[in-house]
Amino acid sequence: MANHKSSLKNIRSTETKRLRNKYQHKTVRNLIKKLRGIEDQKEVQILLPTVVSLIDKLAKRNIIHSNKAGNLKSKLVIGLTKIS
Repeated sequence: MANHKSSLKNIRSTETKRLRNKYQHKTVRNLIKKLRGIEDQKEVQILLPTVVSLIDKLAKRNIIHSNKAGNLKSKLVIGLTKIS
């Protein structure tokens, strides 16, 4: 266990950040699953910009890699254009 006050604070803040990142990542994954399950084109047009924006935010904050974000967005757009 850590002996310095700064180390203890670092442990606390790291845990807080880890939980926040985990929550945000899980939320985006759930939205992606929801988006892939939608069959109505109008609903897709409403939800797609929100999901893409959230994916970009995850990549910006280094929660996911930027290449993974690009792959996710590409696969979403390709898959959802087949619906129309």
